[in-house]
Amino acid sequence: MRIRYKESFKNRLNRQLKYIAKHSPANAIKFRDALRLRIESVRENPFKCRQSIYFDDTAIRDLVFKGYVVVYKISDESIDVFGLTKYQATPVDEPH
Repeated sequence: MRIRYKESFKNRLNRQLKYIAKHSPANAIKFRDALRLRIESVRENPFKCRQSIYFDDTAIRDLVFKGYVVVYKISDESIDVFGLTKYQATPVDEPH
């Protein structure tokens, strides 16, 4: 199954990486790489993560990683990663 990274996710991730890099560029790279590996692992079993606490839809899932929540939607042809949050009420707007 193909994984697509939506702009909303990329924007939030880039902001977070810039913040981490202010203190430690090496940690920002480690975080990015580890997160990408964890997201890619979802490809084998997209429903392994919990149903999203942000949306009432069984196709939208929450992947928890180091206190962050990556929100993705499963469709027939792809996994769309659209949200990244930490201590926020909502990850992003509704998925498209």
